[in-house]
Amino acid sequence: MLYKTFRTAGGGAAAAILAIGLATPALAEDGVEAVSDAFYGLLNEMMVGTPVAERIAPLWLDAEGVTAMHPIGGRDTGLEVLIGAFDGVASMATGGDIRIDDQAIAVFGDTAIETGVERGRAVLAGEEIALEYRVTNVYLRTEDGWRMVHHHTDLSMPIIDLLTRLDG
Repeated sequence: MLYKTFRTAGGGAAAAILAIGLATPALAEDGVEAVSDAFYGLLNEMMVGTPVAERIAPLWLDAEGVTAMHPIGGRDTGLEVLIGAFDGVASMATGGDIRIDDQAIAVFGDTAIETGVERGRAVLAGEEIALEYRVTNVYLRTEDGWRMVHHHTDLSMPIIDLLTRLDG
């Protein structure tokens, strides 16, 4: 149980909640939202060409099974692999912005699921691309707070088409 009742030193029967991480559902949602805000803030830095891998890594659980399914397809497994993809985008990006709209966060004990729609624009290899696709982010509550364990978007055909043209 995440709540603990105690008596004050004065002997009164005061009840208080001692959080292990973020205990109440409302506080838990706030904690997940804080990690999400940091994640999307770094994605916006990535969109203007700033490498973010070293700063995005602490938002993730450093565990073998963490995964990301980015808008270009495939599945990245493991922290080092999946954070590298963000710097790959940064190396091509010269402008843009991204946000999560229609955000919903549901907390189930030590697991949280965030859904929404990523919207914005990206200038990749000199070409502006509209961004709009569904997203699901999964978080796990740890002793150090909430950490991402999965990021999944729909495919973005405009980005895939651009990458195909660049490879061709």
